[in-house]
Amino acid sequence: MFLGYNTNGFAHHRLEDAVGILAAQGYCGVALTPDVHHLNPFEPDYPSQVAEFAELLAEREMRCVIETGARFLLNAHFKHQPTLISKMPEDREYRFEFLSQDCVTLAKALNADCVSFWSGTPTDDAAPSTILDRLVDQCIRLADFAAERGVKLAFEPEPGMFIDTMEKFAELHGRVNRPNFGLTIDVGHLVCQGELPVSEHLVKWKDWLWNVHIEDMKPGVHDHLLFGEGSVDFTDVFAGLKSAGYNRGVYVELSRHSHNAVATARQSMEFLKEWVDSVDSSDSPTVR
Repeated sequence: MFLGYNTNGFAHHRLEDAVGILAAQGYCGVALTPDVHHLNPFEPDYPSQVAEFAELLAEREMRCVIETGARFLLNAHFKHQPTLISKMPEDREYRFEFLSQDCVTLAKALNADCVSFWSGTPTDDAAPSTILDRLVDQCIRLADFAAERGVKLAFEPEPGMFIDTMEKFAELHGRVNRPNFGLTIDVGHLVCQGELPVSEHLVKWKDWLWNVHIEDMKPGVHDHLLFGEGSVDFTDVFAGLKSAGYNRGVYVELSRHSHNAVATARQSMEFLKEWVDSVDSSDSPTVR
């Protein structure tokens, strides 16, 4: 297990500078969010940018995952739109093309551990069963596309979105039923949704857990907080990760702290390093 950081927390930095700063602070992974200023797939020199970024990761010996939550990359007017559950087929196809042709293909080029994505929020009054059918169909298509390229998908339940709880994810996971369709757990989201203890979900889903986001958060409020400002029980979280045998990245996600990115990343490392180190110690807690 190692610590990483999401580039959405360095929105005001050049990507190469962000990676250099994170590597110097001891981070071993980058959760890359392609965005308007970070490896934008709509830029004409995008292929050369991808090649340069691959070289940068190799030089820094950093692993990566691909995150797909850029706020306005696909629609300058509406946050996180369109989605895989949009009403119009052409809108669903636009999101699918971004996730497949841009993100899965990028993951293949960078040898990323997975592509992380979510359902989105409904914008029409269709029945929940209809919306779920849309999502299942698109996830199956995406999983099959990714499987052909040897890429794993990690679906993230997100507060406020159509799939927002672990119970709803379990239904989706069962219906998609693809071996490369796994899970991103955001620790704060579980606290926000009251799905406690966090360790229970980490252990239950250990065979499908391919990506972890971490930050602090309070119950009932979807606000990514600095460590120490929320209610997350980190003893429980890291006991769960140890019991699950988790050996991938734990990525800090503080997208609203880009104005103070360098100090925030440093403070996050100082807070989390002792917890990660404790996982390797013989006397660290486990969940039974």
